[in-house]
Amino acid sequence: MSSLISATAWVRRGVSVQHPAKYVLDEKELSRVSALARIEIEDARLELERASKLAATMGKDLEDEDAEDVDGDGQWEDVSSDHGGADMIDTEDRMDEDPVPVAKSDPNDLSQYNLDTYDEDTEVATGPFSNIKGLTYYRDNEDDPYITLKDDDDEEREELEILPTDNLLVVAKTEDDISQLEIYVYDESQDNLYVHHDLMLPSFPLCLEWLDYAPSVTAESSTKTGNYIAVGTFDPEIEIWSLDTIDGLYPDGILGRPDKSREHVPTPLGTGKKKRKKEKARKANAEYHVDAVLGLSWNRAHRNLIASASADKTVKLWDLSRESTSPAIRSFDVHKDKVQAVQWNPAEPTVLLTGSYDRTVRMFDILRWDPWDPHSFFVSLENGVVLNFDARTLPSDLNAPSPARFTLSAHDGAVSGLDVNPHIRGCIATAGTDKLVKIWNIEEVGSKREVSMVTSRDLGVGKVFSVTWSPDDPLTIAAGGSKAKLQIWEVGANMGARKAFKAKLAQAGRELREKTNEGVIGVVDDDEELSGED
Repeated sequence: MSSLISATAWVRRGVSVQHPAKYVLDEKELSRVSALARIEIEDARLELERASKLAATMGKDLEDEDAEDVDGDGQWEDVSSDHGGADMIDTEDRMDEDPVPVAKSDPNDLSQYNLDTYDEDTEVATGPFSNIKGLTYYRDNEDDPYITLKDDDDEEREELEILPTDNLLVVAKTEDDISQLEIYVYDESQDNLYVHHDLMLPSFPLCLEWLDYAPSVTAESSTKTGNYIAVGTFDPEIEIWSLDTIDGLYPDGILGRPDKSREHVPTPLGTGKKKRKKEKARKANAEYHVDAVLGLSWNRAHRNLIASASADKTVKLWDLSRESTSPAIRSFDVHKDKVQAVQWNPAEPTVLLTGSYDRTVRMFDILRWDPWDPHSFFVSLENGVVLNFDARTLPSDLNAPSPARFTLSAHDGAVSGLDVNPHIRGCIATAGTDKLVKIWNIEEVGSKREVSMVTSRDLGVGKVFSVTWSPDDPLTIAAGGSKAKLQIWEVGANMGARKAFKAKLAQAGRELREKTNEGVIGVVDDDEELSGED
């Protein structure tokens, strides 16, 4: 599998804790993980117990081997012949005497060091070091006046610090068949972007959705806000990870795992010794997904709700206030093919939009509600076209054509990314497999809408699979694609963009910081830094 970035998600400033906690696998956490993973962790516990017993047995065997060095009379064997002449015993004056067996001293006997009286002052020190009265042991280096360097823990704490002015960017990345979440820190004031930490994933990630609602394990947890990311993968489950925890080994919640883990084991087609490689499709049900999770959307008004779209042709609604092992509260079986996209209406939070491969009204690969118009939404097609619809004018007959308010030929090839600017009305970004990211300006002239391209750019990420606007900066966008590389594009550095959106920025009360660079910010590796210094 080639390396690529399949999804990105922004985290607005001030949400993350300043000092993230390190993951601790104690008894309480082990109990929580065991409940989520069902029998898997219990098997792991048994394996750990077996390993501990084996280690104890090995230690006993080593003691027995040491005991073999003692001969049958209780005397230690003479090993002086193994050493050089300086260690030989002079026996010339004792050749005529009977040998006297001498037992060697017990190596565990420490009586010769007089440790019982070690701390007693027997003499008064004199000389140039007489002012040193003794050595003092400090449990914490901060208490020791002679140590001026910080502890490694303090240095690491400072390195992992996230400031209130920092954005987080969550990136779903797969490289060398290993999938993970990379959490970046973006400091807009210093044009600095770097990887803060990462989280390993069990399967290829397909979609991300940020939320601040803690998956409920206890009653009080559901009332707290937090910093979480929901991940949809080729597996049927939805994993929810805390972004405020470093080196996490297991998610904070899993949605869609049935009571018996074997429910998710694929059934091979055919019987006998030669079974077909192709697996039998698992039958969809109302409680959980049985195929890959392709889309996620968190309801920001009703914070305990999250919707998911799946390749099993269903859309499911989950209640985060319930236990993670609870089934979905609703399941919608309204499509005839894979459901790729799902999104709540930000203005009318009870309205859900879905898009499917069956090319129905909820049909297309990428879709977005227009946050500036509660009845408007965008969809994109694999032929490079972007359409805008008014939900009030859609026909009730699914076989009737749906009139679009306007049509935009955006890319040569599939439109693989689409996002609507939450800060500037009439500003959208599109991305395609033609490796371009384009910024569009939509002007309302009477009853018509005029769409013009403001600027476009190849950000060097290959085929672009994800493009998202910043939740804080009006003209900052993140993009990732087939080269497994993340780039941030500050569109405001482009003079044409500043001119096109000047009036809209003033109307929104936003200002752009002057940029001295070209507006593209990425992670600088060590080789690039060295070549720059040279």
